[in-house]
Amino acid sequence: MKTWTKDIEINANIEEIWRFFDGNLEDMQKIMPQVVSNEPIHITDDKIGTIYRQGYKEGKKVVVYDVKVLEYKNTPEEKQLKITFNLANMFDITAAYELKKIDDHQTYFKYTTSNKPLKWFIKIMLKLSKSDKVVVQFVERVKNIAEMN
Repeated sequence: MKTWTKDIEINANIEEIWRFFDGNLEDMQKIMPQVVSNEPIHITDDKIGTIYRQGYKEGKKVVVYDVKVLEYKNTPEEKQLKITFNLANMFDITAAYELKKIDDHQTYFKYTTSNKPLKWFIKIMLKLSKSDKVVVQFVERVKNIAEMN
């Protein structure tokens, strides 16, 4: 399994950033434009264990998978969302989004993702991959979108 983490300070209110993760599909697509659907399948009161069926556009093809909420916290000072999903029977992926309020106009954002390859040949490719480029790009996209709104 390979894990990447990146954090950044964003010049935006914590609630403005949180809506990209805990809001509707339109808000989510601002930071994850390839997500084309996000339908609740099973909802729990505390959100932990909630399952969404998500569609992700990969070129011309849409891949559908179930996303399960592992952790959820939503307070005025701190917000957390940790999810897991299986991508095409190739990877088990976990993503964690953490937001901490610095003040009314600044927020600390931390993104952590783990990829567990499920096929032997993917394990080899993942071991050779040293780049955190995708993680860095995602964190910067969240910052840019949040600061534009």
